[in-house]
Amino acid sequence: MSDALKHECGIALIRLLKPLEYYKEKYGSAFYGVNKMYLMMEKQHNRGQDGAGFASIKLDVTPGERYISRVRSIAQQPIQDIFAQINERINDELTKNPEYQDDVALQKKHIPYIGEVLLGHVRYGTYGKNSVESVHPFLRQNNWMHRNLIVAGNFNMTNVNELFDNLLEIGQHPKEKADTVTVMEKIGHFLDDAVAKIYKDLKKEGYNKSECSPLIAERLKVGKILKRAAKNWDGGYAMAGLLGHGDSFVLRDPSGIRPTYYYKDDEIVVVASERPVIQTVFNVPFESVKELEPGHAIITKKSGETKIKKILEPLERKSCSFERIYFSRGSDAEIYKERKMLGRLLMPKVLEAIDNDTENSVFSYIPNTAETSFYGMIETVEDHLNEKKTNSILNGNGNLSAERVTEILSERPRIEKIAIKDVKLRTFITEDSSRDDLVAHVYDVTYGVIKPTDNLVIIDDSIVRGTTLKKSIIKMMDRLNPKKIIVVSSAPQIRYIDCYGIDMANLETLIAFKAALALLKDTNQYHIVEEVYDKCIKQVDLKDAHVVNHVKEIYDRFTDDEISDKISELLGGENIKAEVKIIFQPVENLHKACPKNLGDWYFTGEYPTAGGNRVVNRAFINFYEGNKERAY
Repeated sequence: MSDALKHECGIALIRLLKPLEYYKEKYGSAFYGVNKMYLMMEKQHNRGQDGAGFASIKLDVTPGERYISRVRSIAQQPIQDIFAQINERINDELTKNPEYQDDVALQKKHIPYIGEVLLGHVRYGTYGKNSVESVHPFLRQNNWMHRNLIVAGNFNMTNVNELFDNLLEIGQHPKEKADTVTVMEKIGHFLDDAVAKIYKDLKKEGYNKSECSPLIAERLKVGKILKRAAKNWDGGYAMAGLLGHGDSFVLRDPSGIRPTYYYKDDEIVVVASERPVIQTVFNVPFESVKELEPGHAIITKKSGETKIKKILEPLERKSCSFERIYFSRGSDAEIYKERKMLGRLLMPKVLEAIDNDTENSVFSYIPNTAETSFYGMIETVEDHLNEKKTNSILNGNGNLSAERVTEILSERPRIEKIAIKDVKLRTFITEDSSRDDLVAHVYDVTYGVIKPTDNLVIIDDSIVRGTTLKKSIIKMMDRLNPKKIIVVSSAPQIRYIDCYGIDMANLETLIAFKAALALLKDTNQYHIVEEVYDKCIKQVDLKDAHVVNHVKEIYDRFTDDEISDKISELLGGENIKAEVKIIFQPVENLHKACPKNLGDWYFTGEYPTAGGNRVVNRAFINFYEGNKERAY
């Protein structure tokens, strides 16, 4: 993606179902779970590189022994940093105590991080907050083993204020309003409540205090706790948690916005944000890794019993299509096919833009997540050329010379690597003109392959703000002196903010929104902006269920092509010699390519939860009032 766009995070959970001695005997190490967790987190580093955290729980420890370990980091390479810390601690213990080397019981008793239940998390810093205190997993401590709660999630809640107020109503005093804290405290409240109730029942049944502990672990109904805690959550989430005595869970939101996959056999239960991570790390086939259904939780009790339970009534499935276009690893078999299809579906519009002149067109892509869509696009160019070759030979009625047939058959798509992304340039100068000059050199180009008669077709996976395109890529492409620069987006026009986990919070930064405003000015309809503002203001105090997305009215008066043409004009600029054309994927094609992931609110404004409409209207109010605050 040419525009820098951050995703909130990725999760990894491992539950070892056998004693640690089993893994020592079979795999040569009691650190099997720790080693696998490192691989799972490393293979999800695409989902977050600003911070990483790891937590583990040991089962059945003697009172007085530490059973929870946690380490978090915001170092430059946080995953490597936390596992370097873990390895250093483990190696220190083994060096000081050689007798631990082959004794798993001693290792478990004395060495931290070795445990049967492990939780990992990677994240990007959100809203400029990237202190280590903001890094998951979060820990809610208690002297009662069952009341210890560790939480990590890939999520964003739209109704944080409401959730915060709910905590106040039940008598809590949360230390901050962050959605992670409010969510954890909500789960923690109902966990406390459930433990207290079970304890009271056990006392009535005649058990003494020490006898109650294992029975509480046995009787605790995690599904019921989650059902009560998540009742009012509005957002996209894959919420993972560990309880001190050893229960674990991962809960997915009812619309299936955030991805969650799991695998189970007689040795392990594994959950992750991405399927190929599990496939690769545990060497299991595609069909063995299941997707957790929306509104459901995978719950593993301390006993090892694992169940999939419906916690919330599933809503219409609106899984995030941006996961398919950009965020998730392209090594997933389904995602790879979908991205190729996105490229294929764009080609009719591309061929129209170049007047079917493939001979004088060079095709390339912006590194590197657009590469798969590029392959799909090229396959369609080849299909077009094969049809053209067949017709040329047939029209020759058998009278073509061997040389002419060879000439016809030799035509192929002109594919070149044009855009080269240099190392990240640090913009250390605050003066605007100097910053712009540095930004312009984020990409370099390959010289000597473009003729002045050529069209240059370059595919990007999405165009969000268009800043890098305008200030860097198009300027660099223009230096090659093509006749026409055609930038193709495998995603539709991004018109609305996201509020479920992707870092898009301000409307005014979106190039499609800027284009719509420019069109309103050009057509003397800018009064629509004030009318939309008034409608948004009137809804501020309404309950979310009654709020309508009035921002749609900014776009309603124009066709997709009119907005695309205005974006082309805005990104081209006065100093660009070549004609610039921007082509976007139609929304209906996105649905054809990704039929199971229809979450398209950033393109259509159709938010899957009621809170989305409130947030987008708030973003518009902020824009109109010149308020730079985030809408959520």
